[in-house]
Amino acid sequence: MAGDKKQKLKARQARGFVDRSASEIMATRAMVATIQSVYELYGFEPGETPFVEYSDALGKFLPDQDRPNEGVFSFQDDDEQWLSLRYDLTAPLARYVAENFDALPKPYRSYRSGFVFRNEKPGPGRFRQFMQFDADTVGSPSVAADAEICMMAADTMEKLGIARGSYLVRINNRKVLDGIMEAIGLSGDENAGRRLTVLRAIDKFDRLGAEGVRDLLSGGRKDESGDFTKGAGLEPAQAQTILDYVTGQRGSNAETLERIRPLVASSVTGSAGVEELARIADLVGKSGYGPDRIVIDTSIVRGLEYYTGPVYEVELTFEVKDEQGRPVRFGSVAGGGRYDGLVARFRGEPVPAAGFSIGVSRLLAALTALGRVDSAGEKGPVVVCVMDQARLADYQAMASELRQAGIRAEVYLGGSGMKAQLKYADRRKSPVAVIQGSDEAEKGEVQLKDLALGAEMAKAIADNAEWREARVAQRVVPRSELVKTVKEMLG
Repeated sequence: MAGDKKQKLKARQARGFVDRSASEIMATRAMVATIQSVYELYGFEPGETPFVEYSDALGKFLPDQDRPNEGVFSFQDDDEQWLSLRYDLTAPLARYVAENFDALPKPYRSYRSGFVFRNEKPGPGRFRQFMQFDADTVGSPSVAADAEICMMAADTMEKLGIARGSYLVRINNRKVLDGIMEAIGLSGDENAGRRLTVLRAIDKFDRLGAEGVRDLLSGGRKDESGDFTKGAGLEPAQAQTILDYVTGQRGSNAETLERIRPLVASSVTGSAGVEELARIADLVGKSGYGPDRIVIDTSIVRGLEYYTGPVYEVELTFEVKDEQGRPVRFGSVAGGGRYDGLVARFRGEPVPAAGFSIGVSRLLAALTALGRVDSAGEKGPVVVCVMDQARLADYQAMASELRQAGIRAEVYLGGSGMKAQLKYADRRKSPVAVIQGSDEAEKGEVQLKDLALGAEMAKAIADNAEWREARVAQRVVPRSELVKTVKEMLG
């Protein structure tokens, strides 16, 4: 009966998640290795935490009576404890440091990379699983740790091939922002919501400009689509103070500091933040990192609420084309800041910390746009073709010799003929195909086909007879010189 017919399972990818190709994985692996090399030059050591943490350890998303709040993927284990997939790499680090505090050297300097998960609505360029690469210094109250991270970020960009002038490390300080809030009368718990609205408005300065931010600081703003965003409801004088601060950046870090210092003179917190920025500017400047690489930018906010001091972002300043072909800046690929309260949640005492996170996929996209990633040029293994199944052991011996010489190699293990084997080698991006039929075997020879030169010829080959007459991009050498000749061809 038709109703008894077994339904075929539909192959479908989960929404908000992506499969990764071999070329993307290899490009990511190479990029991560470069980042690691820079971090290790600075004395950071690798660390790793699990994908899963107790939900309350993540901090930002705490479990309620029924289930954790939105934003994380959560489940209960067999003893009814709530567990969640990590949504970043910083909260698990804070738990790890607190749990191993006495055994770790302080300051504790580590880097970690891995996937994180957000239970959020996916959209264009917004995924539920993505990779981050973090570096953190835990246990140092000095802003020298923040300065060092900013210098390391600049070095990382240049090591990856992003030239000076194509990126900027922008720094600000949440203490200065808090001081500005105090100066306009928005301190206290009762104004927490309005402060958040103000911070969100400042964060849109690059996109909306001064007048757009002014609208969001006052009554609100209607965008091009007609959607209305409610503003912070500030008085004109309050909004102007915020704008004076946000537009306070000048040509040099010293000039910027002189511009913003009077704006927070009435605030102890704000003044302390300005002096921290001055100290960072002095440290990076004396190490050779001028404002062409690391610059104070008063519009930098950073979204996470646990930042307590300096905050920083790496912005790529070169232009790319959007979906409509319009030029746009690539924007931020990394960011971080000081979070002195995160480890303290576990220990009940202040534990200063500063950290930095790179969005791996976004940075890889930037490198691709710059032409620094040539995934099409990734070389696959040398493919040893199989002309006679009875001689499979001979072909395996060839592949084994190549591997022992450090050359990636594989034997074709399908059941197709010569033309299909060459197409397979092309698909595998193989640089060289090794062919030995019965005639070559009797003569003690092998044929080596340079696939980069012979790709077009391979498409026209119809059978083995035609192959034997075609000698373009092909070398015939003694079997004993197989490894030596392949090395020459790869070189």
